[in-house]
Order: sequence, then structure tokens, then C-alpha cells
Amino acid sequence: MATAFAADGDELVAIMDDSERAVVAGLCLQVMDLVAPASVTKGEHADPFEAIVAGLGDLATDTEDGAAGVGVPDRAFGLDHDRDPALDRLFPMGNREDEQEAAGFRRFTEQGLRRRKHEGLATTITTLEAADADRWVVTRAQAPQVLVALTDVRLVMGERLGLRTDDDATRLEELVESLPSDDPAIFALSVYDFLTWLAESVTLAVMREA
Repeated sequence: MATAFAADGDELVAIMDDSERAVVAGLCLQVMDLVAPASVTKGEHADPFEAIVAGLGDLATDTEDGAAGVGVPDRAFGLDHDRDPALDRLFPMGNREDEQEAAGFRRFTEQGLRRRKHEGLATTITTLEAADADRWVVTRAQAPQVLVALTDVRLVMGERLGLRTDDDATRLEELVESLPSDDPAIFALSVYDFLTWLAESVTLAVMREA
């Protein structure tokens, strides 16, 4: 059973088994593909957002109109109409009222943000792969990157699951209660909750020591 991050000298340590680490690393890898800047070669997935779900199973929570009560959100100002909606969550627009200014803000800032997120996700994967005896060790210097990486994966999963408001969370919880225990949606939601718990434990471990 996994244990939360706790301070151990200059490091933060969590206990996670091989399968738990593989799930987190796999999701980080897919989000890396999603946020890769123009100078980074992306993986073979035509739609990395879908690949995240594919890695969890056949999650039936499409964002098409009428699917599980979830509709496609309106495109944000300054964004391509075919842009993955998860990117709106990862890279909020600078101006919600001026389309031209929003487009300019995205053009000048997004590539730098993509690089930083890409690097943070890569760092997180490296620490996961370096785990020894189920000890996931993160240095204090790496902790901010790992926290942002976990948060980014949660945002992408949350968008895929349709979790945008408190009402959405309530709706999904009610839906899950009516599903069989082996339904992939239940697993996906448990992974989302697990990531939330991990991210909170990183924050708490740093704050306690500070």
C-alpha cells in the first residue's frame, strides 16, 4: 500500500509499488506528449489525450455532446478550434475578453510554459524510474517540478472526466455508484483521487519541514 510523501532530511520519500509507479509514470509520459513544445518530437499517438484514457481502459466519458451529460466546452479566445480542451486548463488565456490580445499572449508565452512543463514531467518520470525498494525519492529542489507535474496530469484527467465544477464531481460520484465495480470509469476516478492525494502530500511534506 502506498504511503504519502514525508520529509527525510533533504529529500521527500513516498512508498509506492511497481504498478502504482508505472501508472503515474505512464500518465506523465502521455501528458509530456500533449504539452511538448514545437522543438520537441512528439510520440506516435495522434491524440495523446485519448492515449491517456486508452492506458486506463475503455473509459466511456467522451466529451461529445450527450455523452454522460458532458458537453464540449466553448473554445477559449485566441485558441484553435480543434485544440485539445485539456490545453485550455494547462495554459489559461491571458485575456478572456479580447481575442486578439489573448492570441498574442499565447503566442509569446505558451512555448516557454510548454518547455517548463515538459521538463518537469520528465524529471518526475526520472525520479519514478530511479525508485529503489519501492521508495520514490524526490529532492527538495525537484519537489516543485513534481508537484506541478502531478497537478498537470490531474488537470488533463479532470478535463477528460468532465470534472470542471463541484457539480461535475457530484454527478460523476453518483454515476460511479451505479456502475459495476470493474467498470474502467471507476478505475480512472480512483487514479485521479490517487494523484490528488499524492500532490497534496508533496505540499504538506514541504510545508511541515518549512
